[in-house]
Amino acid sequence: MSTDGTRSAIDRDRRSFRYYRNAVERHWDPHEIDLEPDREAISDAPPVAFDGLRETLALFGAGEEAVTEDLSPLAVVLGDVADQQFVTTQLYEEAKHADFFDRYWRTVINPEEERRELERSSPGDDRWFSEPYDELFERNDAAMHRLLVDDTPENRAIAYCHYHMAIEGILAQTGYYGVQSNFSGDYEELPKLPGLVEGFSKIRSDEGRHVGFGMWKLKTLVRDEGVDPQLVEETVGELAMLVQRIVGGASEDDATGLDEAELVSYAAEKHAQRTEQITDATAEMPDVDELVKLDG
Repeated sequence: MSTDGTRSAIDRDRRSFRYYRNAVERHWDPHEIDLEPDREAISDAPPVAFDGLRETLALFGAGEEAVTEDLSPLAVVLGDVADQQFVTTQLYEEAKHADFFDRYWRTVINPEEERRELERSSPGDDRWFSEPYDELFERNDAAMHRLLVDDTPENRAIAYCHYHMAIEGILAQTGYYGVQSNFSGDYEELPKLPGLVEGFSKIRSDEGRHVGFGMWKLKTLVRDEGVDPQLVEETVGELAMLVQRIVGGASEDDATGLDEAELVSYAAEKHAQRTEQITDATAEMPDVDELVKLDG
């Protein structure tokens, strides 16, 4: 409502409204992805690859559940209707991503564990999670919930740095890239898992839009709200070090597929690109159609 009591029209030219519409138009259902080929193919995965896949899926599933919970404070403090519309779609998509990982575990991982005569596991088991991983998500939870008691431009910037830049923009995008590369059929030693690759592709596309929203809000805070760009650079830089420890710790020395150096390099590249787009006043923000593309 506006100050005179009349209803405010939605700004359809606002970037967040375009992101909202893009989310609506690109809707997908995790239960429509065929996982039967994955159930057949995963039997060919060597033990080290199967263990690595279980750990990766557990990390992603827990991460999606955590960010679904942690996004709520942002939905509370945002005042613009178009911003709220977009965050509503993001909340829905994060919940949908968590649903995909849970379904994959129940449909593919647990039956394969039984076939291999392994103890039936849960993606919530503590054994999957490292200290840097827990620390990253604990920091994110604190940064997001701080908005409910001290909603300042600086605290909003820190929250976007944690959620949209570090977790979604660096950690998640690096993981999606790695899994898609490893299980797309390019490595003879690893099974081709089309259901997993399709799900990761759709999630990665959604996350590109989420990251774009956070980047735009950060750039606006720097340009219009007086937030020091050094705060953004230092916050993301510190969190990127945690991400590198997570990525490095999840890599096995004898594992087939993309190695630790390649993944760390990919993460560093994403960090550098996005930081420049935010802090450089002359750098243009990518359009939403570019953000959701997976080429390259």
